[in-house]
Amino acid sequence: MPLVTITVCKPKSLLFKETVLNAVHAALIESGVPETDRFQRILELPEENFRFDPSYPDLQKPRNHDFVLIEILWSIGRSVKVKRKLLDSLMKRLCSKSMNPENIMVCFRETAWENWSFAGGRLIHVDAPEDE
Repeated sequence: MPLVTITVCKPKSLLFKETVLNAVHAALIESGVPETDRFQRILELPEENFRFDPSYPDLQKPRNHDFVLIEILWSIGRSVKVKRKLLDSLMKRLCSKSMNPENIMVCFRETAWENWSFAGGRLIHVDAPEDE
């Protein structure tokens, strides 16, 4: 279950936000995530609460007010090959919508399966007995 957090500067149109959310989800599906496994949120912050360097590290085009930070929290174990495939798919989708790929930063964060409770406090992916 990936948990996607997208951070952008205010204001962004509904179309802008839906474009990013849909592109991320489509890239996740292409990388093997089930279509119904969609948990996403957008943090739309005032400019004074979202700071980023316009050119780090050696960008071809500087970042601007349309900078998008995408954090993908998912279970540990995905290979670099899977991550590269996801990034390639995501960039193609966003570029096809005229978004500057230099404005897109993606951070993968991984956690163990036992750290997910999807609902009701159940740890459904844990087979080990409870620790005391």
